[in-house]
Amino acid sequence: MMVFTLAARELRSLFLSPLAWAILAAVQALMAYFFLWYLQEFSDLQPQLMVIENAPGITQWVAMPLLATAAVVLLVVGPLLTMRLISEERRNQTLSLLMSAPVSMSEIVIGKYLGVLMFFLIMVALIILMPLSLLFGATLDMGMFASGVLGLVLLLASFVAVGLYMSTLTNQPAVAAISTFGVLLMLWIANLASTSTEQDSLLSYLSILQHYQAMMKGVVNTGDIAYYLLFISVFLVLSVRHLDAQRLQK
Repeated sequence: MMVFTLAARELRSLFLSPLAWAILAAVQALMAYFFLWYLQEFSDLQPQLMVIENAPGITQWVAMPLLATAAVVLLVVGPLLTMRLISEERRNQTLSLLMSAPVSMSEIVIGKYLGVLMFFLIMVALIILMPLSLLFGATLDMGMFASGVLGLVLLLASFVAVGLYMSTLTNQPAVAAISTFGVLLMLWIANLASTSTEQDSLLSYLSILQHYQAMMKGVVNTGDIAYYLLFISVFLVLSVRHLDAQRLQK
């Protein structure tokens, strides 16, 4: 229960933060712009698509590109929401009080993780309402769309895990944000360097984009889901271990 109490506290603190509201508003405005842009593009291509057999529909032209764009946008703004998780506690000298509370370090880390993740899920819910509004006048491939949404959620969960860990390493939120973005960017573009060799194949497997792209095609592979769950677990364990080491030093 303490995990959910800490998660609710973290989520509440985000909604009390002007930065979080500004990011939420900016992301929704930007995604609304791209949604209307993709919709206009699909409308302009309607005459050409009508003469093509098995032409891609509105799901491929509007919904899936919107989810792909959302991933890039949240890659940029995500570190701004995770940078303060631990670093601000340390800077405000409240981390020692949190460590002395009768809760385990695992509960603290998971509680903070879930709090920020819930904020991201609210953001994702608002984004997916845009393509879902097309159901009033069009037909979506719900299987492909659901696969893309699942991929986006797992991707964002990975962003938060990395951001939380990087926040444990410094007492400067700005440093945490920059380092988080750097790590995520390296993991994002890792597959660009891959070729046919075994070493490069490993780089391709480590790429968080590689697994997301598969889900964007409507393919839900247990291997991709396992990758994200393992990725998240590794960074959460690293966060717990690092904070436990700091607790023992005091």
